[in-house]
Amino acid sequence: MDTVPRGLSELGADLGNMTVALPVLGCAMAYAVWHGRRAAALYAGLAMALVPLVVVPLKEWTARPGPLEPWAAGYYPSGHTATAMVAYFGAALLVSRRLLPVAAVLTAATGAGLVLRGFHWPLDVLASLCLGLLILTLSSVGRRSSGNTCRSSG
Repeated sequence: MDTVPRGLSELGADLGNMTVALPVLGCAMAYAVWHGRRAAALYAGLAMALVPLVVVPLKEWTARPGPLEPWAAGYYPSGHTATAMVAYFGAALLVSRRLLPVAAVLTAATGAGLVLRGFHWPLDVLASLCLGLLILTLSSVGRRSSGNTCRSSG
């Protein structure tokens, strides 16, 4: 018997799908552009593009088997968790910092859902959270440095 209802854990896991997370980030990017924050929107998009460029080679390099599919490889790190973290935190940072707790809940629900459904080991999710934090930090640093450059030259 599941301690968490199957539908709830599946919903959590699905929050990391590109078809769910990317439209959220896309709407936030459009909002930022509409409000004159083009550089911030650009860096959020670049951060999201960086996720598969980092995750896919790591999956191939580690070739880690999944918890329920030991014959299959490529489960470390979790691409869904990294996608959720970068998309939801990126969207929150573009729209309003007051949405950061919502981004945290959505990201945590994604990771928990993936582990509860047996799609990933907890370490897969933890590694993706670290990668997501690194990507978001690099995006933030890049955005700030380009913002300072634009202000000083104009």
